[in-house]
Amino acid sequence: QVQLVESGGGLVQPGGSLRLSCSVSGSIVSINTMAWYRQAPGKQRELVAQITSDSNTRYADSVKGRFTISKDNARNTVYLQMNSLKPDDTAVYFCKHPISWGQGTQVTISS
Repeated sequence: QVQLVESGGGLVQPGGSLRLSCSVSGSIVSINTMAWYRQAPGKQRELVAQITSDSNTRYADSVKGRFTISKDNARNTVYLQMNSLKPDDTAVYFCKHPISWGQGTQVTISS
């Protein structure tokens, strides 16, 4: 059974930063494509960033240059570094494995 546990969400002011973590058990991060999605109230869940087994990355246009996805194979953990945060980044952020989703972590950007 693959389990994903996100952490690192919270309330920050516009322009601030957060780092989300996704700890994975029951699977190996190094050989899977992992991703972060987000879902804002009243909107569909959308892909934010993805990292492949060989560490190729891709990002939603709305976060390019501000967010960075990475992974630590030794810790079996995936990260999402979020900088220059905007109110539009407010959402529940979900970690995704090919066959499993995390529970999500709330990110709120507000002054």
